[in-house]
Amino acid sequence: MHPNSAFRPRQDDLAELLVREIGFAAIFANTPDGPRVAHAPVVLGDDRTTLQFHLARGNALTRHLGGANALAVVQGPDAYVSASWYADADQVPTWNYVAIEMEGVTRKLDDSELVAQLDTLSAAHEARIGTNPPWTREKMNPAQFSKMTGAIVGFEMRIAAWRPTIKLSQNKSADERDRVIAGVEVTGHGAIAQLMRHLGGDRKDA
Repeated sequence: MHPNSAFRPRQDDLAELLVREIGFAAIFANTPDGPRVAHAPVVLGDDRTTLQFHLARGNALTRHLGGANALAVVQGPDAYVSASWYADADQVPTWNYVAIEMEGVTRKLDDSELVAQLDTLSAAHEARIGTNPPWTREKMNPAQFSKMTGAIVGFEMRIAAWRPTIKLSQNKSADERDRVIAGVEVTGHGAIAQLMRHLGGDRKDA
């Protein structure tokens, strides 16, 4: 989390929207074997107090997560920012990025909760890609589906803390931000440019 308060989103629902839109997180926890990280699709609860995910049963983190305090990090687009894009010569390069940290204690899901999580995930993402008809587990042989779900373990984090960083040059003037937007767009980072335009109201001179 960046210490500059300028990079805390002013829109209360922005971090939640980004977690739902990106839908993928790195899950960190300490284990007896040292710190471990896993990567997984995530489902944010409707009340934004829970985050569900699942891991392969053989993942090195899986056997340590139940009851553990964990950190989930959802990372959005990022881009290098050249100091040459500023009018003031006394500047240094930096990096614009989006990162949302969520911390909390995790619990293992039972079989029915895991299946519900998988149904929610597939329904959300099938709707995005517009498959008609969408894929559902009803298309699978139930025995095969049960065998495959037996190879994964579901978890739910009770979110105790949100720590979002939306670092998009909010501490710069409107003219400087416009130059950075043009620069990152030219260098192929259109997603960062679009977010910077969307957050134009968070400028320090706004």
